[in-house]
Amino acid sequence: MKKVLAALLCSWCGFGSAQTAEELFNDGKNTENVTTFGMGYDLKMWSPLGQINRFNIKRLVPIWNFSLMNDMGELSQPTIYNGVMYVVNGNWTFAIDVATGRQIWRTPVTYERAALRVTTSGAYIRGAATIYNGKLFRQSIDAHVMALDMKTGKEIWKQKFAEWKESYAGIVAPTIANGVLISGMAGGDRTARGFIEGYDPDTGKQLWRRWTVPAPGEPGSETWPGKEFPDAWKYGGAATWQPGSYDPQLDLFYVGTGNAEPYNPKYRGGLESLYAASLLAIRPKTGELVWYYQFLPNDSFDFDGTAESILADIQVGGQPRKVLFNVNKNGFVYVIDRTNGQLIAAHPFVNQNWAKYIDLKTGKPVLTDLLDRAVKGETIDLAPRLGTNATLSAYNPKTGLLFLNSWELVRVMKFVDVELKVGAGYTGIETSSKFPKPAGYHIAMNPLTGKTAWKIPLHDFAVSAGTLATGGGLLFTGKLTGEFIALDQDTGKQLWQFQTGSSVNAPPITYTHKGVQYVTILSGRGGSNPTRSAGDIVPAGGSVWTFALISE
Repeated sequence: MKKVLAALLCSWCGFGSAQTAEELFNDGKNTENVTTFGMGYDLKMWSPLGQINRFNIKRLVPIWNFSLMNDMGELSQPTIYNGVMYVVNGNWTFAIDVATGRQIWRTPVTYERAALRVTTSGAYIRGAATIYNGKLFRQSIDAHVMALDMKTGKEIWKQKFAEWKESYAGIVAPTIANGVLISGMAGGDRTARGFIEGYDPDTGKQLWRRWTVPAPGEPGSETWPGKEFPDAWKYGGAATWQPGSYDPQLDLFYVGTGNAEPYNPKYRGGLESLYAASLLAIRPKTGELVWYYQFLPNDSFDFDGTAESILADIQVGGQPRKVLFNVNKNGFVYVIDRTNGQLIAAHPFVNQNWAKYIDLKTGKPVLTDLLDRAVKGETIDLAPRLGTNATLSAYNPKTGLLFLNSWELVRVMKFVDVELKVGAGYTGIETSSKFPKPAGYHIAMNPLTGKTAWKIPLHDFAVSAGTLATGGGLLFTGKLTGEFIALDQDTGKQLWQFQTGSSVNAPPITYTHKGVQYVTILSGRGGSNPTRSAGDIVPAGGSVWTFALISE
């Protein structure tokens, strides 16, 4: 394994001094930079920094604020390199001076405005500004991926990856893995057929494409209907609309896929529908599928498998294991061996009624009668509608605790007939929601045992912000009502808050500048669930907030 890693690092060293793949791999070791989404390829959302801690957190104050000229939502994480902060949203790309908060450059995103109807809540970006070898990479809502010059913001190349009129959208930040730009797509709840693809970051040339719904004759095609619905695979869903994680030692990129389309299983023959609602382990250079794990065969509940995978090395039964944690939308936290896809553990973290348990031998859920009742025409109450809302959880490798924000939302659902119309909605359900109280929780738990360390109820709204754990014993996150907050990792007690003016839906970051620790968060209501929940009482409007300790 050491030889593999050495070879990878050696191959990276010649890519230039502007910003290298070795710096991506070592994200976190130089605390002046934040070069990857999730505070590292492993997406742990963990920083050892402790200048800001539970004892002095009350002295944390904003030092600058920057307008992002956007009312469609801020869902991304800032990237920092050599004193410059890079921020992306659906309409702009910014370079900002970390020390002063002053703009260095800004570049508008040009896209066909009609493409806004492909998503339910406009143009936005999940992930971060992806940087590599002097270039910044991003997507646009009208299904393009592009590269900008990090120094000037000028466009270097731009490639169309699909037709937005066929339900494809660009809302997910790409990832650099082993020198390849890996880019996904959105299009869930419509007629898209999912894929993940690799590009040459220097030229924009497509190197490979891995379809997430197999064509007839390809492995997995037997899990889609044949004669009765011969074209089901063409519009089968399995979108790749959230960022992935990467293990440079194993040279595996992990990405989740969305639900099968339509939800109504009769149009898919009630079959397993690979590779929807699955986790895929992929070789970055070739797109080869090394292994997969399907969370829910025949996903008819819109549960997806897109949630981020947090990579960690832990002890299991007294033996070291390379694992990943997946805080799934279906309400279970999964522990999976990331070398081979073997399920190790699965524990519920919200109230749920669709599965009796997850069978560790087969890796499959043992269902309750809920799906059978729905197939027979009954209107059902499905819990959860979503256990988490596309938010990064945090893992502290020193304590072994996973910190997450849950939703206790219930879906009222009935399967109905649906007409295939390319580019239009394609769910096959009638649906509404029930909002239990509490609406959700801040949770600290051991992912291997499922034991909860603490659980703090959220009475107004559930939380769509990411979490960040630090060596100062703090857990940073935010609320739909606009507060950026810090909790005590040991107890969950709220120690500090600051009102940002709009909903916090993004992951926080922490870093140092000239040896001083800072914390930064994007604020700005956006995304379908936050807007449905808090849109009537919380205004839109995007901004960057950066905080530091005030002197005593």
